[in-house]
Amino acid sequence: MEYFDLEDPFTSLKEHQSDTISALFSSESDHMPSQNYLQCLKTSDFYVSFRQEAISLILQAQYSCNLDPYTPYLAVNYMDRFISRQDIPQGNPWVLRLLVIACISLAAKMKEIHFSSSNFQREEGFIFDAPAIQRMELLILDALNWRMRSVTPFSFICFFMSLFELKDPPLTQALKDRASNIIFQAHGEINLLEFKPSILAASALLLASHELFPLQFPSVETSILSCEYVNKDMVVNQISESIVDTVSSSSTRTPLSVLDCHCTKAESESTTSTMGATAMAEKREIKRRKLNDFCSESTRVQISQIQPFG
Repeated sequence: MEYFDLEDPFTSLKEHQSDTISALFSSESDHMPSQNYLQCLKTSDFYVSFRQEAISLILQAQYSCNLDPYTPYLAVNYMDRFISRQDIPQGNPWVLRLLVIACISLAAKMKEIHFSSSNFQREEGFIFDAPAIQRMELLILDALNWRMRSVTPFSFICFFMSLFELKDPPLTQALKDRASNIIFQAHGEINLLEFKPSILAASALLLASHELFPLQFPSVETSILSCEYVNKDMVVNQISESIVDTVSSSSTRTPLSVLDCHCTKAESESTTSTMGATAMAEKREIKRRKLNDFCSESTRVQISQIQPFG
């Protein structure tokens, strides 16, 4: 199988062939949460809290395990797609922790980097054995139809940048880095989940170019919005305001917290409180959790079948 670069698929496939580009844009929806996911998050406090805590744990893994930022981004993509297609039982906090471990493990495998789940689990105060993690991975793979080479906004950044010419390599890299950071900042914003990855990439590049070289912005804007695959109205009128608000709300944060996925102020305050309470509880007592077998070769497994040992 031909190697597929998760950040820039065009570097390994035949660059910018029309059929390749069209196929990538056509496949976006296959790598997004289900259509009712956003409405579920807007109406269910449980799923909002579940997602916030899961993202917090994934980011903790990024810092404690020294992961590159693309790996947790991919893990959150897996997590969102999974919980949009599976019922999550309430009252079982270990389900969230096992799901996080499995999503990070799968993302690390796709990125071909090392991730020590045992080291991370010891730091966070919970332990799942290897078979339990592997079975949760299989459950995720099944729910996602084994579509793990996720099409994300990063898949489109280099393509959009090829539509306009920047002759200064350092400026080109600065634009790519800034657009990537904007995407990282916006990842936890619930309202952005309805937009396709390409729309997020186009909007992030427009915002980044406006910040870095405003005099050239009109040319960049024309190049991107003229692309046949871009929904101009959606980029200009619907998503840009959400991204600007997201970036503005986190503009005063320190470099360490700039990738914090809870980008709105209300989410940030709520998450800080939740994380503090969780950390205190976990410091009091380290709970080791192991799971019963929940995979069957003859039937599709539901997450409700998972039960921890006492």
